[in-house]
Amino acid sequence: MPETMTHLQSPMTSTAAATAGVQQLSMQQALNRALDEVLAENPKTVIFGEDCGQLGGVFRITDGLQAKHGEDRVFDTPLAESGILGMSVGLAMAGFHPIPEVQFDGFAYPAINQIICQIARMNYRSRGTLPMPITLRVPSFGGIRAPEHHGESLEALFAHVPGLKVLSPSNPHDAYHLLKYAATRPDPVIFMEPKSRYWQKGPVDVTSDGDLTGARVAREGRHLTLVAWGAMVSRCLQVAELAAEDGIDIEVLDLRWLKPIDAEALAGSVGKTRRAVVVHEAPLTSGLGAEVAQLITQSCFSTLKAPVERVTGFDVPYPSGDLEDEYIPNIDRILFGIQRVLEYRRG
Repeated sequence: MPETMTHLQSPMTSTAAATAGVQQLSMQQALNRALDEVLAENPKTVIFGEDCGQLGGVFRITDGLQAKHGEDRVFDTPLAESGILGMSVGLAMAGFHPIPEVQFDGFAYPAINQIICQIARMNYRSRGTLPMPITLRVPSFGGIRAPEHHGESLEALFAHVPGLKVLSPSNPHDAYHLLKYAATRPDPVIFMEPKSRYWQKGPVDVTSDGDLTGARVAREGRHLTLVAWGAMVSRCLQVAELAAEDGIDIEVLDLRWLKPIDAEALAGSVGKTRRAVVVHEAPLTSGLGAEVAQLITQSCFSTLKAPVERVTGFDVPYPSGDLEDEYIPNIDRILFGIQRVLEYRRG
């Protein structure tokens, strides 16, 4: 577990006296506040998972919520992901809005049957009579030097399943507003939280959510578009700053929604820059970057100056510990990807 976790300030304490407007919050605090408000606003909301109750979750996202809202609305479950998601189905059928947590992304594998065969299909199977308003929180991706199965990148698996929506915020402001938005949807949403960003602070305007339904231009640019989501957005912004020192103006597009993908935003950004590099932590083969590249090619084929490049993880199991540094796309690998695109010449 990261050393910084032992020094976390209770987000309930820091937000209790908060006033409206822009506040500096970590993503952990922003998510906690969003869940607190959702519980207060919707009596049918229930939050549960392994250690989500008294402990407040392994990442303390639910810290203080059980004490404030009661054990019948925020509670612990057995160590059985298939049971957690199976119970979510029953609660949704009974009119509740469950917000279950899978403690780590790799722990979602035992619940794949429930996610794909029940949660994703129940509304379709019942001809709309049994919607599944389930918001599944999944601490996702790597970057915290955790053991095996504690860091994965499962977005392509989830996005491939009809009936599921998939979200991944990259900063505290979006985390707060997108989680509140997801918790009001009638459809199942997989909410992939970049766990390596939990402790990074940023401005959160609790009074203004903006457009929550598509991608977000995180940085304007002219020469090339970097497309990313989750933790990779921050890394791409770092790359863009370094590239600017050499006169290369990079646009960074934070996809946010991984299902459905904002094809219009992709077309708008890459149509302007005429070059694109997609960055993600998952393995290259059949990763979500392939779908993004196809959408770009489909809309911008006649104006693209180079093939869409992908900078990704490798086609190996997501590694643990120190090997993450070799696996996760780093600044140099992204810069080399940009160089390959900028230097591409036809013929």
